[in-house]
Amino acid sequence: MTITRVFVPNRGEIALRIVRACRKLGVESVVGTSDVDRDGVAALSADRAVCLGPGPAADSYLRDDVVVQAALGTGCDAIHPGYGFLSESPQLARRAREHGLVFVGPSPEVIELAGDKVRARREAARAGLAVLAGQEVQSAADAHEVAERIGYPILVKAAGGGGGRGIKLAQSSTRLEELLALAGREASAAFGDDRLYLERFIAAARHVEVQVAADEHDVIELGERDCSVQRRYQKVIEEAPAPSLPESARDALRTAAVTFARAISYRNLGTVEFVLDADSGRFSFLEMNCRIQVEHPVTEALTGCDLVCEQLRIAGGGSLSLSQSQVACEGHAVECRLTAEDAERGFRPSPGTISRFSIPLLPGLRIDTHCAAGTRVPPFYDSLLAKLIGHGADRAQAIGILREALERTEVVGVATNRELLLRVLDHPDFAAGAVTTGWLEETLGALPQAVRQ
Repeated sequence: MTITRVFVPNRGEIALRIVRACRKLGVESVVGTSDVDRDGVAALSADRAVCLGPGPAADSYLRDDVVVQAALGTGCDAIHPGYGFLSESPQLARRAREHGLVFVGPSPEVIELAGDKVRARREAARAGLAVLAGQEVQSAADAHEVAERIGYPILVKAAGGGGGRGIKLAQSSTRLEELLALAGREASAAFGDDRLYLERFIAAARHVEVQVAADEHDVIELGERDCSVQRRYQKVIEEAPAPSLPESARDALRTAAVTFARAISYRNLGTVEFVLDADSGRFSFLEMNCRIQVEHPVTEALTGCDLVCEQLRIAGGGSLSLSQSQVACEGHAVECRLTAEDAERGFRPSPGTISRFSIPLLPGLRIDTHCAAGTRVPPFYDSLLAKLIGHGADRAQAIGILREALERTEVVGVATNRELLLRVLDHPDFAAGAVTTGWLEETLGALPQAVRQ
């Protein structure tokens, strides 16, 4: 079917990103907002905006019933959920389908499969991908038996969620039961599912993911991204292509991602995530995300492909705009997430009103943001203010662009993590591409102050 009007139940830079993609394709957009986001740039940029409910996400952005009714009430024929909130909700995808709305993403059945980490691991293994030793556990006694068999340290993980929530590291059996209880409560609160599984922990782990796109006829990959700079399993800096990666491993990762997407009959855009053992060079399937990723701009910078437009075309029944042989990655891109957090005070969120917001316009720099002077940063949501993406002929140039941009960035009214980002970019480990997922937290206290030009 031809999509003519898209409902966007989201906020911030991703809602604005979708509105702009709709405009590029000649499609109307309606943004569903909470009452605190009524004056946000995404709502003001769309053809229309409607209020979903009060500020707390549980009363607005997370109400799939309200989202579908609002989409129908505004004459939309599709829903693009963006990332976060209901973006990987099989309930929203199913409810949309039942009411004749196109869900911009895979089918609810595929979302359920991928969202269940235990089922996804099983399907990956069936497709021939390597998976880390692990198993779902039903009780504390069961967990002790599985942990002893796999060997400590071990990760306790939520079976029904992602985004870094419901994950705990058990170094030994001493705190295993306590961590099981903590992870279970966190998983239940975040995903409504308290099932847990244990997985072997890789100490020197890199997080590498592959962007895939699929229509009714083909599945292609658009390269990989390295997302190893993380804090509490949340990504901070992402880049493409992955540095310090042998070409044989790069090719194998990309092939494995396409293989898995084909095995589960995936449609639309998705990201297959892997954990790479930096010591052995071996990689294992981690999970698949059934949505556009926060870090998608680095892939767009390298390939020149508009991934959100691609999502909309596929959802409307169209074909991919390019074949695998037409995918060409040029140069290097690095993205950092500028957030309203006070890194010097335990990354405390910093809500408030921005009185000054200035990021320089530089050659090779892309800025995805919903902020300006006067923007309110509410306490209810993710603290992302902007994504800065440096794209250069090589990695050093991309980092240099990003570093200059951060040096000249001014944000007044809320605290930000700008200084931390500069300190990471200045570090020799990052320059050498020798960063693992535990590096930032291990190095945080010892990171040198950013060198000023």
